This record gives sequence, C-alpha cells and structure tokens, in this order.
Amino acid sequence: MIRLIAMRELKSLFALPSTWFMLAALQFVFAWFFLARLEAFLEIQPQLAQLANPPGVTITVAAPVFNMAALLLLMLTPMFTMRLIAEERRNQTFALLLSAPLGSRQIVLGKFLGLMIFLSLLIADIPLMLYTLALGTSLDHGMLLGNMLGLLLLTASYVALGLYVSALTVQPLIAAIGALCVLAGLWLADIGAAADDSPWHLISPLNHFQNFNVGLLDSNDAVFFLLFSSFFLLLTMRRLDNNRSYG
Repeated sequence: MIRLIAMRELKSLFALPSTWFMLAALQFVFAWFFLARLEAFLEIQPQLAQLANPPGVTITVAAPVFNMAALLLLMLTPMFTMRLIAEERRNQTFALLLSAPLGSRQIVLGKFLGLMIFLSLLIADIPLMLYTLALGTSLDHGMLLGNMLGLLLLTASYVALGLYVSALTVQPLIAAIGALCVLAGLWLADIGAAADDSPWHLISPLNHFQNFNVGLLDSNDAVFFLLFSSFFLLLTMRRLDNNRSYG
C-alpha cells in the first residue's frame, strides 16, 4: 500500500502544470550557475596551475553547485510538501484516505516516498550535468558521491519537516510558509551562531550537509539526518492518529 500511495503522489505531481514550470525554472538556474562557476574556474586556471597542489574542478565547480542546490531545495521543498496533506484536507479528499483500510504509517511513508522519488529525479540531473566535465578533465568521484548522498539525506529532512507542517493545517499556503520559516530559521540561526559549540549548529540540517559538501563522510551527520527525518515522520503519524481519534 505504501507503494500505491507513492505512485499516486507521483502521478498527481506530474499532472500539475506548476510542477513542470518549477522543473524548467530549476534546470535553468542549475545550468546557469554551473556555467558561471565553470567560466570563473577557466579564468583563474592559469593562476591555479602555478600552485603546488591546486584545487580541482570538483572543488571549485561541483561543490558550489551542490551547495547552491541545497539552498534552492530549502526554498522549493515546502512548495511541494504543502499539498501532501493540507491541500487534500482543503479539497475534502483526505477524510476518504483516512477512512480507507490504511494505517497512518502507510499514508505518511507513502506520501514521503512519493515526493522523495520525484525530488531524487530532480537531484539526479545535477551529477549528470557535472559529469560532462569528465570529457575534459578528471573528477573526484568520491566527493561527487558524498555530495549526492548528503543532498538526498538533506532533502529527506526537508520533506519530513514539510510533511509534518502540512499535517497541522488545512491551508496549503500556510503549510508552505510555515515549513519555509522553520527551515530558513534553522539555517539563519546556524549562520548567526558565533560559538562553535552552539546548539544551533547541532540542529541545523544545512550545517550537517557541509561536511558532505567538502567530501567528508561523517557518520554523525548521517545519523542526524536519519533521526531528524524519523522524528518528524513519527510526529506526522501521531498527528494523523489523533485525527482519526477525534474524527
């Protein structure tokens, strides 16, 4: 049943004209930023060649592209998660879903998986674009794989939080604004925290992505993303269980 709900979400996403518009806009932004970084790298390449251990194209071009994608997904994901539950409630179709022989776990995981598959397809375009550089230079494949893994884990945390906020309201716009405010607030609090041991660093998803972005695979960061996503998914399931109890 989880797979059926996930496929239902995917079909509904691809049926929306706004989805295709956002996909086209994102691809344009990704391509523009990629070409801008590549042009900047080519301009300073003669100076880099004089260094004993110059940074490669993966560090100077690929890593910034992934970092930019992480920020764009922070702003974009709430626009997709807002419709997962809040829009169904507004359209009065969510009551039918709750009345079906489905557990809250199946509903939540199905919607989470459906959106994650969709966003994974979007993220997959980034390494495909970056691997065109392999035609003219060598790439750090380990760093690229680390960035892809980190971006997927980061996106999962965005989706889990956005799904929970969507379960708290019947207004999709409020759900989108609420999720965006929480995610942006965690990011800004992390940036503004001066102390290295500030708790804001510990709970900011973007801060934990930075190690992946520079090619460092730390199990603590992976565990954080898994706990962060699981926490909000469990909260969403609890919310749906309460909805069933109180009708």
